[in-house]
Amino acid sequence: MSLPEFKLLRARELRQALEFLGKCAGSALPGQTARAPDSRERLSLHDSGLRVVAGGTDLIPSMKQKLFEPEYVLDLRAIRELRGIRPLADGGVEIGALTTLREIERSAFLRQHYPVLTEAAASVASPVLRNMGTIGGNICLDTRCLWYNQSLTWRKGCGFCIKKDGDLCHVAPGGAKCWAAFSGDTPPALLCLDAELELASATGTRRVALRDFYTGLGDNYRNLQRNELLTRVLLPASSAGFTGVYRKLRVRGSIDYPLAGVAVAMKRYNSHIADARIGITAVNPAPLLVAGASELLAGKTLDESLAEAAGDMAAKISKPLTTSALTPEYRREMIRVFTKRAVLAAAQAEN
Repeated sequence: MSLPEFKLLRARELRQALEFLGKCAGSALPGQTARAPDSRERLSLHDSGLRVVAGGTDLIPSMKQKLFEPEYVLDLRAIRELRGIRPLADGGVEIGALTTLREIERSAFLRQHYPVLTEAAASVASPVLRNMGTIGGNICLDTRCLWYNQSLTWRKGCGFCIKKDGDLCHVAPGGAKCWAAFSGDTPPALLCLDAELELASATGTRRVALRDFYTGLGDNYRNLQRNELLTRVLLPASSAGFTGVYRKLRVRGSIDYPLAGVAVAMKRYNSHIADARIGITAVNPAPLLVAGASELLAGKTLDESLAEAAGDMAAKISKPLTTSALTPEYRREMIRVFTKRAVLAAAQAEN
């Protein structure tokens, strides 16, 4: 499969990248006529005439499948200010959006203070892809399903879908909602760490909690405006010191996206659990924190039955549908099993 034709824009500074995005959102890019946005339009990722590339490990294959055919591709790789892991004076840390997953995996600082993130990053794809893929790209990863992530010929034969060119969700026929699943590995870990995102535009920056970044809609899954760019990930000092475990179901031991993923971050005091958070991925259109998990586990001594109860709680909010080759029932059961195992492992881990 070949790439569609596009014009490549290379930004050397963040300011320049934001100017390109601002022009795409409302004004005109070179050779275009400006068009005022209509607030009544239902905007989606596929409406934009410009796509952003960082590592390119997800976008380039999608462009070859003709899922995206932008007129412009904005290359961010030369923007040095968006790279790096920087500890903050208050004990937290900021991570540039272009920081590679390999850098996060190998960071001694993150492994000591935020180990659930390094575990999750180390599980992504293969070493070659982690050398290219970025934390920002993993957070913004496109949702996917068995009908969407296919060639143009394959999708045309199925009559397309809500997410791209059609009006039917093959996952849940008859419904008006796209159920494509979010499959990033690092976001459930970041949810456990109370991560915030810095989103920048030509008019300024804003911070949003990661939990508010995702919409729960498969076809319009993130709260990111056309003129905005994810620039930094911020982890608070209050989340440092948790032991961390990430467990992932996939068909092959590398390369594959998760078909079910569980992140657990835990603090212990003597033999008791002081605090615990559980995040899940790949079984809903958004990564989710398991509500009530902290209350279930905090202040208790962990045993098999308590770990099983945590697994039941995680499985209850898992809504896997037929978005992959594995059955929804099996993926939900693996969320239960992996949660139990991850909770037990986190309680035994030494940070």
